[in-house]
Amino acid sequence: MRQFREFSGEPRLPYDAWKDLLYSNYGRYNPEGIEPAAFVGWLRPLGAHGLTAVDLGCNAPRIERTQQDIRLDGLEHYSLLFQMAGSTAFSQNDRVAQVAANDVVLIDTARPMTCFVDNCVAQWLILNLPRRPLISHLGFEPLGGTSRSGRTRAGRALLDLVQRADEGDEALLPASNSYIQLAFYDLVGALFAPSDQGAHSDHSDKLFARVHSLVVKHFADPDFGPSDVAAKAGISLRYVQKLFADRGSSCSEHIYSQRLDHAARSMRRRALLGKHQPLSEIAYECGFRDYTHFSRRFRRRFGCAPGTHAREHDQCD
Repeated sequence: MRQFREFSGEPRLPYDAWKDLLYSNYGRYNPEGIEPAAFVGWLRPLGAHGLTAVDLGCNAPRIERTQQDIRLDGLEHYSLLFQMAGSTAFSQNDRVAQVAANDVVLIDTARPMTCFVDNCVAQWLILNLPRRPLISHLGFEPLGGTSRSGRTRAGRALLDLVQRADEGDEALLPASNSYIQLAFYDLVGALFAPSDQGAHSDHSDKLFARVHSLVVKHFADPDFGPSDVAAKAGISLRYVQKLFADRGSSCSEHIYSQRLDHAARSMRRRALLGKHQPLSEIAYECGFRDYTHFSRRFRRRFGCAPGTHAREHDQCD
């Protein structure tokens, strides 16, 4: 039988009670590799200024969160796990993080995860952070399965903030919770900001492709701009700007580029079909309210006025 070491004074819970309490409050995680009769665990909910947190531990050698678990509970948050005692290996996103006491690991609940516990009881202090507000605030999407030393200044400050939150402070107004949550986000950013852009190129490319598809879908709306892109993509405007800046462009220029490319294609189609659609109508259909503005943008992009471009295609056909 796995050795049991007393890391908490909390009441011990049997296998089913521990798992059910975890399911109902924090998501579906499954202790594996141990008989239910030999299982020992505890779970204590904590106050965390409007966020959910928990002090928990168990003697299961493995805990898993599967793709089926993700579909069933539909959670969209990150879990910040402080290793309070014992040691654990977390596997997520094709990486393994070896975590010892005083270390911290970030787990993405939207992706499968497995943790392997050494031959003793492990204890964690866990803070759940809502996914979209965190990403929007940071301007990047942290990679689940990433660990950091909790001995850093940011790590110590974050753990202290979580632990003190549970003590309660009657002097604080309810509105103060939002400010303290921002402090949590800032400290997570200090701990888990990417050290280089290459480490996140795959994610960045996928996100940029999604942003591009939104622009393609909505560019004909003259009111559509970078803020709308950010809102529809569920990320911050700052993050949208960074995606384009990394590619030597801007979101506004990308929107105009799609409008102008579509206008040029419309002129080509107009010539092929022998139609005499007014160029101003084409401009309006592509999201321009002002023909003068359209003409100026078109000349800058293609090196000639819209009328000249249209006549060249008329002559070719």
